[in-house]
Amino acid sequence: MTHFQPLVSALVGAPGLVQRFHHEAFSYYDRLSPVLRFVTANVATPISLDGAAKVAGLERKYFSAFFHSKVGATFTEWIRVLRVCRAMELMRAHDDSIIRTAFAAGFRDVRTFERAFKRYVGMSPMAYRASVRPEHEGCREPHD
Repeated sequence: MTHFQPLVSALVGAPGLVQRFHHEAFSYYDRLSPVLRFVTANVATPISLDGAAKVAGLERKYFSAFFHSKVGATFTEWIRVLRVCRAMELMRAHDDSIIRTAFAAGFRDVRTFERAFKRYVGMSPMAYRASVRPEHEGCREPHD
């Protein structure tokens, strides 16, 4: 659970996300602990279901079902939420553009990032950034 703690802290800013997953599964199931460490260390890079299954030492299809049943979300959704949380962290700590934040958090497409952010946080990335960094309120940023 200690590897997950920074991510849980990031979720506090997004009501409802903390309860969405069964965090204890990562410390309870031996197959999930290395996956958590791997994903936490590599959240900003492309992470495939195949790669995570290998880290867990399981066949892809079995890993997918196992992960979903134990964590309470699909692997893909879990990764997406972790990346949104990482983006929230970055916006609180740094003054980068939304585009740079999206890529630094592991998203490969800004539109996907914006949709995911709005879905899980309940506001756009720009609105969130303005709420945590008031100096950006009303700013329109140029695309990188």
